[in-house]
Amino acid sequence: MSTTRRELFSMLPAALIPVFLRPAVSVAQETPLPSATYPFDKLPVQTTNTMQIRAVLKGKLATGESLEVHETTLAPGGVPHPPHRHVHSEMWLIREGTVELLISGAKYVLGPGSVGFVHSNDEHGISNVGTSSASYFVVAIGPGAAS
Repeated sequence: MSTTRRELFSMLPAALIPVFLRPAVSVAQETPLPSATYPFDKLPVQTTNTMQIRAVLKGKLATGESLEVHETTLAPGGVPHPPHRHVHSEMWLIREGTVELLISGAKYVLGPGSVGFVHSNDEHGISNVGTSSASYFVVAIGPGAAS
């Protein structure tokens, strides 16, 4: 079966749809995070009245997911932000102190070595409910995590 030029050109718009609908991505965004180490004492520190944040890493995994990791230290009674939701999933690795993790209206008290996880679009928040500083790592993975 042969195809005429007219039939071939009528198929062209359908063949180009994936090219035009694909989001524009820079080469830098497509390059996955390399294997690396992140010494704690070398992490940049951002300080506010109630917390310190150390950015660890941010970018894309080789499998395409966005990843962002940071460490937060909250003063007693500190809250980084009100409860919220977003598309990416998030995990907290509690390093020291006592925090209260709010997940979809339920409250959980976590201490050192504990882990909390919330999947996409679940409302969540965290606060330091202890009498000393609380430090924890946040691992965000999925759409919007590295933006």
